[in-house]
Amino acid sequence: MENDAATLHCPNEDCQAANPLTHKFCLRCSTPLPKNYLWAVVDGPSVGSLGEILADRYLVVDKFVVLDTKPGLLTLTPELHNLQPLKAYLRLIPYRLHVPQVYGVLFLADGPSHREILLLEKPPLLKLPLLADDTIQPVQLSSELTTAWGDATSMRQLNWLWQIAHLWQPLANEGVASSLLESYVLRVEGPLVRLLDLRFDTGIPPELPQLGEFWQQLVSDAKPAITEFVNQVSLWLIEGEINSTDQLITVLDQGLAQLGRSQTPTIKIITKTDTGPNRQRNEDACSPPSGTFVSKPPQPTALAIVCDGIGGHEGGNVASNLAIEAIQQQVQQLTKVPYDHIDPSLLLNDLEKAVAIANDKISQRNDSENRQGRQRMGTTLVMALPVAHEMYITHVGDSRAYWITRHGCYQVTLDDDVASREVRLGYAIYRDAVQQSAAGSLVQALGMGPSTSLHPTSARFMLDEDAVFLLTSDGLSDFDRVEECWETEILPILVGEAKIANVVDKLVEIANAKNGHDNVTVALVHYQVQYWEPEITIKAVIPETYSAKTVDLASKATDGTVLGSSNHKTQVIPEKEPVKTFQLPLQWIVPLIFVIAVGVLGLFVKQLRSQSGKFPIFSNPLQTQNPTIEETPTERSLQNLSPGWVIQTNNQIPLPNKQFLPRGSFLEVINTKPSSKPSSGGLEVYMRLCANKSTQIPAKANNSTVNTSVPPNSKPLPATILLDFSKLKPSSVSVLESNAANPCTTATPPPGIQSPAPDTSPT
Repeated sequence: MENDAATLHCPNEDCQAANPLTHKFCLRCSTPLPKNYLWAVVDGPSVGSLGEILADRYLVVDKFVVLDTKPGLLTLTPELHNLQPLKAYLRLIPYRLHVPQVYGVLFLADGPSHREILLLEKPPLLKLPLLADDTIQPVQLSSELTTAWGDATSMRQLNWLWQIAHLWQPLANEGVASSLLESYVLRVEGPLVRLLDLRFDTGIPPELPQLGEFWQQLVSDAKPAITEFVNQVSLWLIEGEINSTDQLITVLDQGLAQLGRSQTPTIKIITKTDTGPNRQRNEDACSPPSGTFVSKPPQPTALAIVCDGIGGHEGGNVASNLAIEAIQQQVQQLTKVPYDHIDPSLLLNDLEKAVAIANDKISQRNDSENRQGRQRMGTTLVMALPVAHEMYITHVGDSRAYWITRHGCYQVTLDDDVASREVRLGYAIYRDAVQQSAAGSLVQALGMGPSTSLHPTSARFMLDEDAVFLLTSDGLSDFDRVEECWETEILPILVGEAKIANVVDKLVEIANAKNGHDNVTVALVHYQVQYWEPEITIKAVIPETYSAKTVDLASKATDGTVLGSSNHKTQVIPEKEPVKTFQLPLQWIVPLIFVIAVGVLGLFVKQLRSQSGKFPIFSNPLQTQNPTIEETPTERSLQNLSPGWVIQTNNQIPLPNKQFLPRGSFLEVINTKPSSKPSSGGLEVYMRLCANKSTQIPAKANNSTVNTSVPPNSKPLPATILLDFSKLKPSSVSVLESNAANPCTTATPPPGIQSPAPDTSPT
């Protein structure tokens, strides 16, 4: 058993008393004693002997798991510029629900040399029952996905694959996609996929066909309802029929939607807001109104919102209430559309647009009242919208959302503050960043400026078991109060030992008693599931583009309120309807003839223009998206590439000097010539690298954009690239049917890509 001399030191810097390992509170000052279990990333059979204390601090409780016995002390951290792999963990902090974060580094002297062991926080662990002679709770790793796979429901099996699909591109951007292909690393904790650590890609980075091969191993133990589905999807990945993660996610979404018909949810929501013991007024607001209980069914919708106002008297409370009023007005339209007809990605987009509308209303109020600088009123926001088998979370600022299951408590939002920004940019470990001055200062909130500079975060979560979502202002979340109390206060809801109304009262009491420095607002969303395995076999389908299959939400709404601007609204997939005839009113005929004439004239002028001509390219006024008219009416393909056409890479493509052209890159054809190897019958194509839209992720902090398309330690990609198409698989690139939506017509090379000198472009 563990070393009897090991003790857990109080994190209170004014106390630091030693306590027995089994205690939850300090014997001297009653401060909660956090038990920080850490995963040690080491090469070898173990990090140390069981019961051994490393560096006078870390107690070895399993082969690669240690317990920090002095959690109140800062950890040792290396110079980040000397540990490039460390930055992959930091930049992936938005995905910390699945990817472990860096706790610190353990330095161990080994004779004249020393070892640096990376310590990762919150590994996927199971806490085992205490035995009579245990001095600390035993732990073991949660199951590998491949081990737990056969016992999971069909809904959960597809849920796990869906999460992996979402993780693939972010991890590939950081050169760690191999982590999703190693069974030992890929763990599951109830409904969640979680990684032990990151495995860095070596040699040629893995691509989607390798993911398909890994998934193919799961087919034999898939539930009958999805066996054919999983087999088909994995084959499509292997064969390149599915060549992007967006396409893969869409296919999985359709499968989950079919399974979701076998799942009946019941949702209960209750809120409470309180001024707190040390404030004169309450600047928070919530929806439903404080003390209101909402249940779906019978209510047609369930929406929870928490806002924490900024701006003092006649400021913060105005802003928070304005935000809730505006968002309710926008989101209420979504309840009029059946879930089966909603495109999830567009719903996420429209939730963000609802936030933008609320932001502009507050900002306009500030402008009309001549508020400047610190006098401007604003608010944070976090909201939860359960829709069928999904939970949609949108947030701005430092109000948080937590996901509580029987397996753990997970913070699913990342604060928009200085500390989180430093970590996301790879500048600091979070435990260090929060110690810096102004670490908690917000980098964005509603009302502080126009919506063009606002970056709300939206995400959705598949729900295949009972859960509670906690939305809260920092009046409760400060000082880790949620992490301290979730197990005793919120978990009982899930096991039927507590009522949601009593729990929300208790959480407000805890906030006022243990924090008390601010207003507190809490919303609890209890999601209950009744699920049965479907008897039908679901089918996998690669959908066509949505453009021809969708209609605007506005056509379904009963009033004029729609989300976002008129050119992009939540779209719904309609049922098949009979074709309706349409007679054009007489007063429209003459203007229409004029418009057609203008379009024909534009086409005529375009035909007069040579490929190198200087006439402007006209648009067809009859096209709603205003695409550029094609240079040639012939069907585009790799066999008849012409200058000016644009191709998009579907996979990573190796380049000279050990570089790789990322998947999703856009390149404009400059010139073509037969391959230098005539026997290959291929083409050598000179191209201009325009952009890499699918792998550029804007950092939502300080109104700046961080390009993550260039892997760490890589040289900048040249802007002019020569590819020998005889060496490429046909499925690795595709020709855009139209130049309308490509970035080559306007974009300059993105950051990290060398711009060529004007006289070096190949001819």
